Amino acid sequence: MLSEEVKTAYDNFYTNSDVAWRMLGAKYKAQNIVDVCKGIKPQKVLEVGAGDGSILHFLNEWNFAPELYALEIAQSGVELIKERKLSRLVLAQSFDGYKIPYEDNAFDLVILAHVLEHVEHERILLRELKRVARYIVVEVPKDYRFGVDKRMKHFLDYGHINMYTPTSLRFLLQSEGLEILEDKVSMTAPETTKFNEFINRKAPKTFSKNLKIELEYRLKKVLGNFLGRKKQEQFANAYTVLTQKSDSNLHIF
Repeated sequence: MLSEEVKTAYDNFYTNSDVAWRMLGAKYKAQNIVDVCKGIKPQKVLEVGAGDGSILHFLNEWNFAPELYALEIAQSGVELIKERKLSRLVLAQSFDGYKIPYEDNAFDLVILAHVLEHVEHERILLRELKRVARYIVVEVPKDYRFGVDKRMKHFLDYGHINMYTPTSLRFLLQSEGLEILEDKVSMTAPETTKFNEFINRKAPKTFSKNLKIELEYRLKKVLGNFLGRKKQEQFANAYTVLTQKSDSNLHIF
């Protein structure tokens, strides 16, 4: 759970519930990144589309890498990142969304978490990531699923202009000359679902609703473990992939 210190520190940025919601989501995104990167030890890490620095907060706290860098389109986001005063943050700056202002191979790892679904020219951005880093972590929400037509307005309201499945993301990355090293599917944790239901949506907090959220999560976990990877991908809410530049360095265009 988030500490009162974290909530209080960002009262000037958002309401307490907004901060807690962002930090709660960021905690799990950061954990997914750490999980797929267990086999590497990056020294210089760049997060592209870093938002307000919520993910970087946890990577800094968990000593993920000695040097952290951030790029964000919105200057207001850059200022929020700087306000965090992260001990391992070397530089946070704005960029145009595509051109990364660093030389070739400047970083060991680039992170692109919940950004690609917003990007019009996704391949152009991926080629820039590949130019500046050996390893790339991409995490996307798994928006595409049965009955998605009924939720299109929801995704568009959040600025999602691309939808991915694990298969379609793997194909996109491999078609851009990236070799997949590790990947992970993840479901929304019960504490996040409860926060969204009872705090964001202000639904009445009842014992039955609380129990339903817990049981649904546990049932999907059990079924996924029993029925295998395809079922896990079906239940997943996010997909995280660690890639590296392929030896073949495929160029389609």
